[in-house]
Amino acid sequence: MKANADLHLHSKYSMACSSKMELPTIASEAARKGMELIGTGDCTHPKWLEDIKKAAISDEEIQIGDIFFIPTTEIEDIDRVHHLLILPSISKAEELAERISSFGNLEADGRPTVKLDGCEIAEIAKDIGALIGPCHAFTPWTALYGYHDSLESCYESMTGYISFVELGLSADSDYADRIEELHRLTFLTNSDAHSPSTNKLAREFTQFNLPDMTFDGLKKAILREQGYGATLNVGFFPEEGKYNRSACIKCFTQYTLTEAEAIKWRCSVCGGIIKKGVEDRINELADFEVPRHPAYRPPYLHLMPLAEVIQMALGHASVQTKGVKTAWETLVEYFGNEVEALIYAEPEALKIVDEKIVNSILAFRNGDVIIHPGGGGKYGWLELPEHLKADKAEPAGKAGEAKKRARKETKKEREKTENQFSFSDFEGKKEEDTLKIDSGEAKEAESGNSEEESEEKTAAQKSLFDF
Repeated sequence: MKANADLHLHSKYSMACSSKMELPTIASEAARKGMELIGTGDCTHPKWLEDIKKAAISDEEIQIGDIFFIPTTEIEDIDRVHHLLILPSISKAEELAERISSFGNLEADGRPTVKLDGCEIAEIAKDIGALIGPCHAFTPWTALYGYHDSLESCYESMTGYISFVELGLSADSDYADRIEELHRLTFLTNSDAHSPSTNKLAREFTQFNLPDMTFDGLKKAILREQGYGATLNVGFFPEEGKYNRSACIKCFTQYTLTEAEAIKWRCSVCGGIIKKGVEDRINELADFEVPRHPAYRPPYLHLMPLAEVIQMALGHASVQTKGVKTAWETLVEYFGNEVEALIYAEPEALKIVDEKIVNSILAFRNGDVIIHPGGGGKYGWLELPEHLKADKAEPAGKAGEAKKRARKETKKEREKTENQFSFSDFEGKKEEDTLKIDSGEAKEAESGNSEEESEEKTAAQKSLFDF
């Protein structure tokens, strides 16, 4: 069976998180986004763990409506590296909390900071049967490759137990597969959402082929056992991430690596610190000039949240304006969820909203967008070409030295590798992908690993490859 999963997010008990990050709200919004499997996040926080227990059907089964939850948490180690743990059950979450409680204050933050290194956290994860991997592995702050040059430097003797790596918003499969040590790992794309807003929750997600909506099912997919695995990574253009390019953390002026080194990583405009971007860090770590994707690596689809597509089409200042919200609600209610509206809806069917929105969705599917890279802590942004723009004011932050120095590129101008999909690629691959899936499900049935699925699926249960 296919499931869209967002396995890294946070509760209302994490710092800088919305008070609306409660399980019922997360479940209802995740369904409207087109998800089926969601990580609870923050499962070692005492109050959040109590909320999880209330939603649980059993120790190993947590479900609200059509959404299945898996206990997860992000932990910051003594070196400030963040790790994602995926746990088998609520009782194992309690055990994890007990094991790390003497090394940090679990009540202070939903994402605990502990006086343990990566190897010690991985040892605990193995003891309780949890899966573990680095979060947003390439960003310059709180990330594996921000503080280490290799997996082994972080995880030492436990390196072999690491089963996945989370790419983060500033990287994709092309970036990560230039590093040979990552080839054996499953790539996860998750939102790291701090809000249930339509452009935060599930802004990145992974689609899996898995036997069932359980920890054991997810584990088989992440470990690529019995023919299961990730079938699609969905996420930002790396340039949209706020640490993609090397840039000043004060004024966001962007620099090439050579320029930054020449001025000793101090901004020539304001004197601020220049933070090395993911693109430059990948170039330092890379074993290959171009990515070498393992045979099992799924395609990576660059996706922009529907609300942001609508905002861009209408020329509005925020996704929270009445016009954006109304159009988003109209499309999601009509097509069942955001994934269906954004990717699969026929052009004629989309005409229930403003023509500018329809044209923008189609332009995005065709890759007809301009990318302004982010850096230094400021998100990059996408722009429609002139012939599709609505009359509007310049976006906030567009003016200034950072904007002048930003390097523009269109998706069509980028060299695509085999694993980089555009929306338009899907149209030509529907039949091929459907045949592959049918073949895979037939094999599952032969080996006794398939699970019966209802012919009438709810909106939340539709997967990206349900054509």
